Amino acid sequence: MKRFGFSKFMLIFGLMFIYLPMLILVIYSFNASKLVTVWGGWSVKWYVGLLDNTQLMGSVVRSLEIACYTAIAAVALGTLAAFVLTRVTRFKGRTLFGGLVTAPLVMPEVITGLSLLLLFVAMAQLIGWPQERGIVTIWIAHTTFCAAYVAVVVSARLRELDLSIEEAAMDLGAKPFKVFFLITIPMIAPSLAAGGMMSFALSLDDLVLASFVSGPGSTTLPMEVFSAVRLGVKPEINAVASLILLAVSLVTFLVWYFGRRAEANRKRAIQEAMDQTASESWQPGKRMAGATA
Repeated sequence: MKRFGFSKFMLIFGLMFIYLPMLILVIYSFNASKLVTVWGGWSVKWYVGLLDNTQLMGSVVRSLEIACYTAIAAVALGTLAAFVLTRVTRFKGRTLFGGLVTAPLVMPEVITGLSLLLLFVAMAQLIGWPQERGIVTIWIAHTTFCAAYVAVVVSARLRELDLSIEEAAMDLGAKPFKVFFLITIPMIAPSLAAGGMMSFALSLDDLVLASFVSGPGSTTLPMEVFSAVRLGVKPEINAVASLILLAVSLVTFLVWYFGRRAEANRKRAIQEAMDQTASESWQPGKRMAGATA
């Protein structure tokens, strides 16, 4: 009989510490009582009530829209920055460039938000853009913040790649632009997916930056939840949070499933290629032995 060791206890305790509050939140989203802390029976009326709460649902759609735009832009900029840091080894200002790329990781969000606010105000006075703060300014702020995370993740993957594959493709006549899109990008696809999911989650969760650079009519979900929590948690908040947890769980499961399926297909293709090569190398040897006999 295996002993229940300290490591297993800490593992179970850690998982409960992380996921038990989420489970309680999902359970209380079905609470029939208007008081969040008082259980009044099972009901789905708060989920039905979300359809009538246009303000809350509007903030949800707005946050998802900004998060999607942020994930796309952050992956593009972060990948280019990582490629420069890992492949362009010598150029003037490389150390400064690397510091600027990773600065948002260690800089407090309050300072970043205030700096971007002053930047947008100065740009509006000088060139007349942006005329007002809204979805575009939030998207720019979130992209600036999330691109640093993507650059770090993609840089780690690029340093592990075998350059001989890319060099062989260029020796066969492929242009660097074509090698980047047809060879490098597929090999770093898992890190791109991880960076995109991280950027989506960070953008969806951000409150500080959005509070600085948002304007009237551009309230995001974290801002809406924070303003509602100050007056008391409403059951609709639990319902919205439960739906977001469900959506994130489904997306994570699909990414894991298709990633595992693609990896299995890749291993199967490699094994079939090895078997075919072995059979082709065996058949000429068999024919040569027969001719000698």
